[in-house]
Amino acid sequence: MLPLLRHCCAFGSHHPSTWRSIFQTPGREQKQIRSWSAQCSANNEGSSVAEKDNPQKKLALPDNSLLDARILYCTSPALGHNKEAHPESNKRVPAIVDALEKLELSPKVLEIQNFNPACLDDVARVHSRSYITGLEKAMSKASEEGLIFIEGTGPTYATETTFQESLLSAGAGITLIDSVVAASKLGPNPPLGFALVRPPGHHAVPQGPMGFCVFGNIAVAARYAQHQHGLKRVMIIDFDVHHGNGTSDAFYDDPDIFFLSTHQFGSYPGTGKIDEVGQGDGEGTTLNLPLPGGAGDYAMRCAFDEVIAPSAQRFKPDIILVSAGYDAHALDPLAGLQFTTGTFYMLASSIKQLAKELCGGRCVFFLEGGYNLQSLSSSVADTFRAFLDEPSLAAQLDDPAMLFEEPTRKIKEAIEKAKGIHSL
Repeated sequence: MLPLLRHCCAFGSHHPSTWRSIFQTPGREQKQIRSWSAQCSANNEGSSVAEKDNPQKKLALPDNSLLDARILYCTSPALGHNKEAHPESNKRVPAIVDALEKLELSPKVLEIQNFNPACLDDVARVHSRSYITGLEKAMSKASEEGLIFIEGTGPTYATETTFQESLLSAGAGITLIDSVVAASKLGPNPPLGFALVRPPGHHAVPQGPMGFCVFGNIAVAARYAQHQHGLKRVMIIDFDVHHGNGTSDAFYDDPDIFFLSTHQFGSYPGTGKIDEVGQGDGEGTTLNLPLPGGAGDYAMRCAFDEVIAPSAQRFKPDIILVSAGYDAHALDPLAGLQFTTGTFYMLASSIKQLAKELCGGRCVFFLEGGYNLQSLSSSVADTFRAFLDEPSLAAQLDDPAMLFEEPTRKIKEAIEKAKGIHSL
């Protein structure tokens, strides 16, 4: 039996690490899935990002936990950030957790709880300080009105809890970076990380929110990995159905961050043209692969083999970060690609192997889109199974009748054009 409590140090303060079962099936024997509580401060309520931030200290997980774990994950469901009938709702992360609880997975899954929110300096490496402080000040209006819209051109909303919950979601990524990097120093097979967080982040531009996104969670983590851990070369793979314009904008002229996005051609927000390749010193380190409507598993298998893997092998990253959007699923209401559960399993398995070959296994996924709760939760669960080398459940979950023939000619043309532009 595992001990119920263990003590360890997190951000300089001792506290008990609680171990609890996360993956359970009602009526079955409790699974020993371990959860380590990384308490960052006694109480974050009422704290102001405008105040002087205390520098974050290195997260010290117990070495034996890091050696045993095969997945590290954090959840930040942002339950207070919610709008009735909005697709980006507070039901998304709980739906994923519910799906995980129904599966009999390996016990080597470690949840880090009560982690620190991102501090001002972390977020300000990506977003302007005027935006950060302006959003904090807007919380009083949100408190009075219940809900406000914070983006002039789209349905990005805020409630009175949005500011703190968005900082916490960004902090989840930072915590996972610390933990995965620490694990990579202990052995050759560090666990993969997954930030199950919302609001999503890849549309949030340096100057403000956009497309349901408040802070660029993956962009904040990328800069943190560079500044805190000296991981100079960061590769970001974004397979959300929509182009990650915010992430792209943040690093468009940066030669040390390679941003690669596959997305549906012509979808929101209309950015991510195939000939957008970066500028200045960053020319060549942005790769966009817009896919035609109806693209699915065939398209992504070709894209991985012919574009994603060769790009990573040439770039030689120190860490791979993934904007994992599940809205390209055939059942998702907000777009027109036809990925399946099996597509996401293939991507997770392939990216895991790529990270193992190129950067010592250092890899962290970040939840982005996905608005059909059933396809979202089952696809994330199958992603976990891929990380654990468990067989996919896609055959049980995917109905072939929902699919139609992919536009293979257009897919091949898009891939060949991207390969030509980037000399792959």
